[in-house]
Amino acid sequence: AIAASRRGLPVAQLLRPTSGTRREAAMAGSTHCIPPSPTMKPSAPPTRFPKNKVRILLLENVHKRAIDMFHQEGFYVETATALSKEELLDKLAGRNGHEAIHAIGVRSKTVLSAECFELAKRLLCVGCYCIGTDNHDLPKAEQCGIPVFNAPFANTRSVAELVITEIIALSRQLMDRSAECHRGGWYKVSKGCCEVRGKTLGIVGYGHVGSQVSVLAESLGMRVVYHDVIPKMALGNASQCGSMEEVLEQADYVTLHVPRLPSTKNLIGAAQLAAMKKGSYLINAARGEVVVVDDLAEALRSGHLAGAAADVFPSEPKKNGEELFESPLCGLPNVILTPHIGGSTEEAQAAIGVEVASAMIKCINTGVTYGAVNFPQVDIMPRVGTHRLINCHRNVPGVLMKVNTALSQAGGPNRKHS
Repeated sequence: AIAASRRGLPVAQLLRPTSGTRREAAMAGSTHCIPPSPTMKPSAPPTRFPKNKVRILLLENVHKRAIDMFHQEGFYVETATALSKEELLDKLAGRNGHEAIHAIGVRSKTVLSAECFELAKRLLCVGCYCIGTDNHDLPKAEQCGIPVFNAPFANTRSVAELVITEIIALSRQLMDRSAECHRGGWYKVSKGCCEVRGKTLGIVGYGHVGSQVSVLAESLGMRVVYHDVIPKMALGNASQCGSMEEVLEQADYVTLHVPRLPSTKNLIGAAQLAAMKKGSYLINAARGEVVVVDDLAEALRSGHLAGAAADVFPSEPKKNGEELFESPLCGLPNVILTPHIGGSTEEAQAAIGVEVASAMIKCINTGVTYGAVNFPQVDIMPRVGTHRLINCHRNVPGVLMKVNTALSQAGGPNRKHS
């Protein structure tokens, strides 16, 4: 639970999470100051934590627009392409000569484990400059009172366009023809090549990306069927199926758009691939663990599937470079392999940068947690002449009484609280 109150206190402070009633002196135990309301009266005393001492760490080439937004706020910003586990822990904990950071922004490669959140003595929030947050220990972040933000919509279009591109490229065997020309070959063939118009696209997972793929596919004249574990309203003329198996049996192309969950691990294996139509295609732009890659490779070698595209893999290199990637799919004909670039467009990264940076700035400045994936949604308008105190605590009997008592004692006998 989170208690967010505006109090007439000397400072606006963010308290570290309490465990029920263990907080003897709330004000004495607080360590971080949130700036007061931007509508604070000019005569109010300067109580804010100096913004140039708020340290932001941005990893994995977060877009420049996000960096600029933090600079405009006056925050101290540090960027790095990647950090080792020990370097990351040092910066979170403020040890070995490093100042502890107040906020961190990452993309899909960095993993924030329970240890990271345990050692992060000043961390106010986390920004994931991507859609997925399942590579971080969200329950631990919640337990530590650290909101985690992401960008669930910003790169939807980019991923959807990549999927449509791969559907057309697989249908025309474009990658094989291109590779042959690069080698000096010339093979003008039409066997096994077809138009996508009139074909059936099966979508497994009809969320933000899946539904956008549905709309784009229909504009190409494709028939769309889909399945989702949660009933979803169909867009356009798409038809919902009662099971994934029903989708696999009738689709000429199957595209996967499901999150990484225990229930989706190895979702597509030998049995599901055998259920697909002979000569059909599989596209995976979801999570690498969703498909049993060895089984997919065998289905391609046997000729049961005519091709496949994969943008995600069970194991992915942590950096760019040559001779880093291996997969059973390497070298197979009419197979498109891309290095997790579904959302890697200038437009998507710029939009993600603005969306996530905005959420982090609001959280740091005013305690707003709207949009956090692991935290209660708090979005209260500022009030003139007030400060906000946010205390994260377990919802147990008597805890609010303890918090209010600590506030009253800290405010002095003549201080009124509202």
